[in-house]
Amino acid sequence: MSSRQSMHGQWSSRLAFILAATGAAVGLGNIWKFPYIMGQNGGGAFVLVYLLCILLIGIPIMMAEVMIGRRGRQSPGHSVKTLALEAHAHTRWQIAGWSGLIASYLILSFYAVIAGWALSYVFKTASGSLTGVTAAAAGETFNQFISDPVTLMTWSGVILLATVLVVGKGVHRGLEKTVNYLMPSLLVLLVIMAVYSGINGAFSQAVDFIFKPDFSKLTVNGVLLALGHAFFSLSLASGAMMIYGAYLPANVSIVKTSIWIALADTSVALLAGMAIYPLVFQYGLSPDGGPGLIFVTLPIAFGSMPMGTLFGTVFFVMLVFAAFTSAIAMIESTVAWLVESKGLSRWQATIGTGLSLWVIGLLTVFSFSGASWASFELNIMGKPINNFFEAVDYLTSAIMLPLGGLIVAVFAGWIMKQHVSKEELNTHIIAYSMWRFAIRWFTPLAIFIVFLNLIGVL
Repeated sequence: MSSRQSMHGQWSSRLAFILAATGAAVGLGNIWKFPYIMGQNGGGAFVLVYLLCILLIGIPIMMAEVMIGRRGRQSPGHSVKTLALEAHAHTRWQIAGWSGLIASYLILSFYAVIAGWALSYVFKTASGSLTGVTAAAAGETFNQFISDPVTLMTWSGVILLATVLVVGKGVHRGLEKTVNYLMPSLLVLLVIMAVYSGINGAFSQAVDFIFKPDFSKLTVNGVLLALGHAFFSLSLASGAMMIYGAYLPANVSIVKTSIWIALADTSVALLAGMAIYPLVFQYGLSPDGGPGLIFVTLPIAFGSMPMGTLFGTVFFVMLVFAAFTSAIAMIESTVAWLVESKGLSRWQATIGTGLSLWVIGLLTVFSFSGASWASFELNIMGKPINNFFEAVDYLTSAIMLPLGGLIVAVFAGWIMKQHVSKEELNTHIIAYSMWRFAIRWFTPLAIFIVFLNLIGVL
């Protein structure tokens, strides 16, 4: 094991790391996207393929990122540079860390805006203003909301302010203390919502939609979706796992914790499906995934149900928790880099990063409000891009994350010395050999296929 120590602090236990990393992985996409694409692509058949992809792609990459972070004990770019020098390789390999840091920064600039929607809807629902709302009224409420730039700027500012207040306190008093409360609370709220939905909704129809194996629906495109979602649902190549790995105690097993995080992330996504879809089917609503499901479809259901105001509020609180634990993970890499490179205090680095994210987030805010200066027309590989938000989303999700993951896999499998990775993973020789084969051969190929699919080549 390396004797390096992080200047930023360390998780107090394995459980603290698992909660933090699971919080980084569990986000808005788990709740509104995964159950839908699962139901549309063969249910249980899709789940089997997805779990296989988690095993062969997700866990190997996660292990690699956590290993790089713990070995380097610095922000992602600096960690990879340190390990490249240790392997007598060129320092250009630090792009494997820098790409994740930049991607997470750009993603958070619009993610904070979407998280602000969820926070706003906590109060909209709790006030009873969505009770008995019609489909047309729910859609109109949402469209008016996202068309008001001042409102969106305010709510995204609240999210970023909360993020700054937590991250500024440091690893132990800020990040760890927060996830120790939020992640168990998120799980409890999710279970409550799933039970409530099962009692008041079309439980059997939802189970069939999500879990019933239908291999006739599992097309090649469905398999590619499973590949892509296995990669993205674990927050891979975003720098989060590397920076959180930098705070991992030396005596904690990277292999076991990576498996636990993958299981927890998948369980949350499945539970989210059981919290949402019984209500959707009970009221004959569209099961489409995406923002429309959360902010238009579900308010209609909650507005028509017994105790709908209470449980609708609980649902949006849960959504805010999921978004917030991801937000604090996404900002941490940039904060750590500023502290290391620019000599700033942690509070200076956090406040500066939060302010810059809020300013860049205005591009997303005005994209939704239809401002002419934030709108344009592009067509990339057959995909129309109409505004800054769509451009940044495409740049990060379709290009930066998969390419970053590919570089991480190549670096961990081919550049790092075998004795170094063996020492850090510290597992049975068979398990290590399986990981090494996957990270050198299978995982890079699978990520490359995902990349080709995302840019429209496949």
